[in-house]
Amino acid sequence: MNKALEYHCLGGVAGKVSVVPTKPCSSAEDLSYAYTPGVAQPVLEIEKDSRNAYRYTSKGNLVAVISNGTAILGLGDRGALASKPVMEGKGVLFKRFADIDVFDIEVNEKDPERFIQIVKAISPTFGGINLEDIKGPECFEIERRLIEECDIPVFHDDQHGTAIIATAGLMNACLITGRRLSDIRVVVNGAGAAGISCARMFVSAGVRKENLILCDSKGVVSRKRGNLTKEKAEFASDTDAGTLADVIKGADVFMGLSVAGCLTQDMLRTMALNPIVFAMANPDPEITYEDARAARSDVIMATGRSDYPNQINNVLGFPFIFRGALDVRASRITEHMKMAAAMALAELARQPVVEEVEKAYNGQKFTFGPDYIVPKPFDPRVIEAEAVAVAKAAVEDGVALAPVEDWDAYRASLRDRMKKYWS
Repeated sequence: MNKALEYHCLGGVAGKVSVVPTKPCSSAEDLSYAYTPGVAQPVLEIEKDSRNAYRYTSKGNLVAVISNGTAILGLGDRGALASKPVMEGKGVLFKRFADIDVFDIEVNEKDPERFIQIVKAISPTFGGINLEDIKGPECFEIERRLIEECDIPVFHDDQHGTAIIATAGLMNACLITGRRLSDIRVVVNGAGAAGISCARMFVSAGVRKENLILCDSKGVVSRKRGNLTKEKAEFASDTDAGTLADVIKGADVFMGLSVAGCLTQDMLRTMALNPIVFAMANPDPEITYEDARAARSDVIMATGRSDYPNQINNVLGFPFIFRGALDVRASRITEHMKMAAAMALAELARQPVVEEVEKAYNGQKFTFGPDYIVPKPFDPRVIEAEAVAVAKAAVEDGVALAPVEDWDAYRASLRDRMKKYWS
């Protein structure tokens, strides 16, 4: 048995998560409060006013991590049950990095409409819904509908998590190389959920749409091609260029969300000075770190891997975004909230790195620059920077049902909440 499999059954306990009660139940009196007859009282209070569910139940700190297993990591459609280790893993990250409880829910349903109705029907249980590993293009409609029809935040992490962290990295890479977002030429290779979301967020951050080229497995997404999904049509170009090799020439940025090996050293050599390459295919990127550095010593390189500099890791996003959204009881996660998260991460990466980060990474030193454009997940300051930014944006957007009145006190509460994880 390999180490990963051993990890998942350590101590004779299967899986990575469990449910632990938060109230005592060691006496007959405790039992009478926890269940009958005492439980009837909060039931009646919630019937009178549904907001009381946040006072008397775990709803306000509970997120559903939901998948149908149609796009598991880089493994494709392996079925709902096979997605459970990933969904449990998301639960571990929610708890460890933001003290959020999770129920992982694997739904054996591929029909988008039926999936939507199932998730909608169980949504009263939760304070938020994290959709995960659902294939495109269905994922776009599923998320859109659930955002419209549910009164709690719904967030498809495969789309927006990657986009938020990548946008933070792009902001800093441009700062380091003296570029303005409005001037850069960007090639996004991969037109799935993450690719489309990255393209949208790059444009929101300041990249001009006419300077962004989208490619898929067939080459450049052009208006001359037929049968484009509405998501691809949104970024279809007028160019006559047909291949990635054609459009990468002179480009400032390559954003890869596609397949291993598709960006060659020769292609990289044709890019602009100080090229920015985000090669996100996992486990093997579009171009390896070693090949990229060998081809261009001036490259700023990021991947989805932890064994190279600049890991674009979704764990920098979803736990803290939901923390901020839950704490103000946001009814949805807006584009402003997503951008606020990206900007908070970009700003934090520019600050001197604290000792806790160096300890977590075996004494390694980090300084803002080409090899450090996004913070590390084990930076204890991330929750304060990002959750506060997200919560403030929710209040500004008018989607916060319980706005924070004292931001200094809220920051302090986040630090106190997370002490047990950093001690």
